[in-house]
Amino acid sequence: MKSATRASGWRTLGVGGALVALFWPLNWICESTHVLFFPLWLGYVLAVDGLVQVRTGTSLLTRAPRTFVLLFPLSVPSWWLFEAFNERLRNWEYLGAERFSDLEYFLYASLSFSTVVPAVFESAELVRSFRFVERFGRGPKFPRAGDSASYRWGLAFLGVALTAATLLWPRQCFPFVWMGPVFLLEPLCLALGRRAFTDELVRGDWRTWTSLWLGGLLCGCFWEMWNIHSYPKWIYHVPYVGFWKVFEMPILGYLGYLPFAMELYLMAQLVLSREAGIPLGERREVSS
Repeated sequence: MKSATRASGWRTLGVGGALVALFWPLNWICESTHVLFFPLWLGYVLAVDGLVQVRTGTSLLTRAPRTFVLLFPLSVPSWWLFEAFNERLRNWEYLGAERFSDLEYFLYASLSFSTVVPAVFESAELVRSFRFVERFGRGPKFPRAGDSASYRWGLAFLGVALTAATLLWPRQCFPFVWMGPVFLLEPLCLALGRRAFTDELVRGDWRTWTSLWLGGLLCGCFWEMWNIHSYPKWIYHVPYVGFWKVFEMPILGYLGYLPFAMELYLMAQLVLSREAGIPLGERREVSS
């Protein structure tokens, strides 16, 4: 069984790696990123899923294939939400978007956005497969005030305040766009009995938090790297901290990928069943 699982993982890794090897150069030399972005990132998702399966004996695709597929349509409204925020913030824009009609832009963008959640979750599962993450399983316990309504309302109020500040003073408060939704979604998950961060933090278990932070950052690095020579592509207009760019992204901008991964996690908990284990599955066997 172990050899069959490992062989299945290698096959998935091979398919994903082949897609990346094919569409990475095409994405950089052809002015067709609007159709090449999806297969490139599908390759990334499959390659990472296969690597996780080889390392641990389980993966998102093998553990819950139906849920894995559902992550793609879930991803579309998740990212359009931040595109709506950006109408006020104007922190990024897409060069080449003017080539398309409004309907074409919506359809091509939605196809590309569909890979966001699977890519982040797969990256988080890959991080989770390394032994060093186990060190975060016995960390400081988060002092949650039980499951009281006042605690949940306090988090929600903070989330509303951060989001309102973002919209009222976009130039000064733009980083809050990545933080406010975390404080809005966490109490909603708690109220509905869904898996939430503080469920694990009250036990001192920071492994999911750590995996999502590092997985989001890993995924963000690939997003920015593959964007640099693409067309259409995105560029940034970030107030105050638009220096020391790594690819198109100012270096401090990468910090936004940390809470962004947390937001996607909480959104998924609200939509998917608790039994789906999205993310992160318990590891079975682990390579160093």
